[in-house]
Amino acid sequence: MQAASRNLPKNLGWPLMRNNISRADLDAVVDYLRHDDPQLTHGPLVREFEREWSAWLGSPHSVFVNSGASANLLTLAALRESGKRGEIIVPPLTWVSDIAAVLQTGFTPVFVDINRRTLGLDAQQVLERLTPRTQAVFLTHVLGYNALDRALLDGLRDRNILLIEDVCESYGASFEGGKLGTFGRIANFSFYYAHHLSTIEGGMISTSDADLYETFRMLRSHGMVREATSASLRGAYAAQYHDLHPQFIFAFPGYNVRPTEIGALIGRSQLPRLDGNNRQRVENLRLFLEHLDPERYQTDFATAGNCNYALTLILKHPDTSLRDRLMQALATHGVEFRRGTAGGGNQLRQPYLRKMLGNDCHKDFPNVEHVHFFGFYIGNYPGLEQEKILDLCAILNALPGGPA
Repeated sequence: MQAASRNLPKNLGWPLMRNNISRADLDAVVDYLRHDDPQLTHGPLVREFEREWSAWLGSPHSVFVNSGASANLLTLAALRESGKRGEIIVPPLTWVSDIAAVLQTGFTPVFVDINRRTLGLDAQQVLERLTPRTQAVFLTHVLGYNALDRALLDGLRDRNILLIEDVCESYGASFEGGKLGTFGRIANFSFYYAHHLSTIEGGMISTSDADLYETFRMLRSHGMVREATSASLRGAYAAQYHDLHPQFIFAFPGYNVRPTEIGALIGRSQLPRLDGNNRQRVENLRLFLEHLDPERYQTDFATAGNCNYALTLILKHPDTSLRDRLMQALATHGVEFRRGTAGGGNQLRQPYLRKMLGNDCHKDFPNVEHVHFFGFYIGNYPGLEQEKILDLCAILNALPGGPA
């Protein structure tokens, strides 16, 4: 349905994102800092945040780290330390850190095109690309949409192939009644500025695997065995390496990606608001898609269970004239945007992958190529005024067609 004719303001004043750390969150930090000798590096508040996050998500184990990118890195490092070698299927439409983590830990990325209705991996193509070398599928839930598919889940289960969910832009979204991040054995989350929940910087790894959980805890802090929660695991290392002090046994060549108590405090303050904020995000997307011209713009996204991170604006057909007018209109009316949607579009066009795979490596992925050139995202946040959404739809629907 097209937006009705409106008296349109010149400047909508619509930033890409707004800081979602509230005054109440900051006051909680101030109150904490007034305590005598407050602990700042990770400690009891981090453990409480991990416990509360696990309860909210419905996953037994969670490990708070300093960024979503670090969550990606530790996930792939843990697979490497478990002895896995080979290929990881990844999408070309994702954030760079997903693919970087695959490369940094010695795995080979295998790319599969996307489904334009979900912006996630095309499930049928994933199943067709599985080989004996496939160790995992690293699936990204893009911009709040669910990318899971029952045939994909069943196919991976039947082949005993690990599923990793990148839920950095989509926590709170669901599939078949369960929250995204509870279907794979491992799920990664980001708490960066203006994500659904923010801890300033920060990320989380959640898992149903108790052994991986202990590995993540050790990898987070230099590979130190003392970080494990399992007394039997710590005891086994101490018995085997009796020449080492038990507080300084390094099981892995780990990292220092520890969070702070301040980040955990802000996360705990925000978590009770998360579900309500997510409902507003969903309503904003519904209003946007219902008022866009479906002849010009893609409106048939798979929105069931979505928890929209940003409003997705994709031309239905390739049209460089309309695209250029659209970008000019957004700039003229003060609407910040990003072309290519998530992560800057097709990662296969980025220098780091061209150096490895050649300058033509992007050509076999027509769906992500369309999004790269004719797709955008626009800010969506709980405080976004719905009048602005209607105004923007009217502006977009009124753009002239045909060559400039």
